[in-house]
Amino acid sequence: MISRRHVFRIGGGILAGLALPRLSLASDPVEIRMQGKADGSHVWFDPIGLRIRAGQTISWINLDPGNSHTATAYHPKNFEHPLRIPEGAEPWNSDYLLPNETFSVTLTVEGVYDFFCAPHEHAGMVGRIIVGRPGKTHSEEAAAQEIPEAARLAFPSIDEIMNRGIVRPA
Repeated sequence: MISRRHVFRIGGGILAGLALPRLSLASDPVEIRMQGKADGSHVWFDPIGLRIRAGQTISWINLDPGNSHTATAYHPKNFEHPLRIPEGAEPWNSDYLLPNETFSVTLTVEGVYDFFCAPHEHAGMVGRIIVGRPGKTHSEEAAAQEIPEAARLAFPSIDEIMNRGIVRPA
């Protein structure tokens, strides 16, 4: 026979579980906003750094009314850029997104993915996504290959993303 105390203990456990913050599931999409000042003097991704689970979908949306933007993986297939995504991962290039247009990819290979906006990379419009655990990164190898200084300096550190989960632009 089940005692009242046992019933209350089970019920309390269920209620406590419901009160916990919901963990995002692999199917939960994540949004990265492309933004800019009205006069075009500053452009950015928000967030600039993000940690997700393998299998999650990332959607970029252009909320900048004055500029078109791209979400482009650092990969030799994209304008001969250095490899800054995991080996074996598929590179992506959204092409130009006009205001309010979106583009999505699903990232399945664990590791560090660096991406940029093709027309604004020189202005530091870059971002970093960590899928699962970073493992071996290409940062040392890729750092030796030239990318614009503003882009190189704009990336949040892997440690900051791992500790915070999400990094917003300064």
